[in-house]
Amino acid sequence: MNPGALLAAASGAMIVAGILGLIAGLRPVPVPEPAPARHPGRLRRAWTSVPTARRLAALAALAVGIVAGLLTGWVVLIVLLPAAVLGLPVLLATSPETGRIARLDGIAEWTRNLSGVLTAGQGLEQALTASLRSTPDSIRPQVSLLVARLRSRWPSEQALRAFADDLDDPTGDLVAAALILGARKRGPGLSAVLTGLAESTADDVRARRQIEADRAKPRATARWVTILSAGALAVLAMSGSFLAPYATGLGQAILLLLLAGYAGCLWWMKRMAASPAGERFVTARIEARR
Repeated sequence: MNPGALLAAASGAMIVAGILGLIAGLRPVPVPEPAPARHPGRLRRAWTSVPTARRLAALAALAVGIVAGLLTGWVVLIVLLPAAVLGLPVLLATSPETGRIARLDGIAEWTRNLSGVLTAGQGLEQALTASLRSTPDSIRPQVSLLVARLRSRWPSEQALRAFADDLDDPTGDLVAAALILGARKRGPGLSAVLTGLAESTADDVRARRQIEADRAKPRATARWVTILSAGALAVLAMSGSFLAPYATGLGQAILLLLLAGYAGCLWWMKRMAASPAGERFVTARIEARR
């Protein structure tokens, strides 16, 4: 075959390959769906929610428990020590109701101050900005964000809904709802409404403080009983034969079961003392008006 025929055949093959490649490139290719995001499990979420210092302490307790279990034969220490480091601070901590009471007290004081500023004749947005100077520390970050949004030209209703989400409290929703209605209607009665809300919130704060003072007594008793019992067990484990019956495998299992029951009682008492959170009704999402 002469060189001319080879060149023609190669050229024809290249033209055909180019056409086939163009057709293949123009064909739609299905885009693979992204793999669904893997959400962390409950145990992983609980572990990541623990403060870093406590996590390091739990890992150190686990290492100590492994060494002590291998040296003494008390394998149960591998579970008990890290569980005590992680669980006891949660079970014996002060009630979160104290922080909520402080937040409610701040809401009452701020609402009362805002009512006074509105009585002086200022507009709602100007009154909200001026109220930042006398805002209690318990809600100062939330009010600061509200003022910053208003200064950034957010619509008043949208800024107040975001403020309610920042407070994350049903009482805060009541105040935010009154302010939203005031921003819509621009009527003269907002100051009186805020004064009434401040008084009812202050009454709620007083009642909650009395209830929390009564609950603090058994909580402190349980805390001291737990500390003294743990100290007594540690002393008896190091000196004497009081815990000798629990040295066997069955004894350690029974001891672990008894301690788990005690921890369950502490958790039950904590749940009984917790106040149920009220339902919120103000959200940041604004429904589209028809």
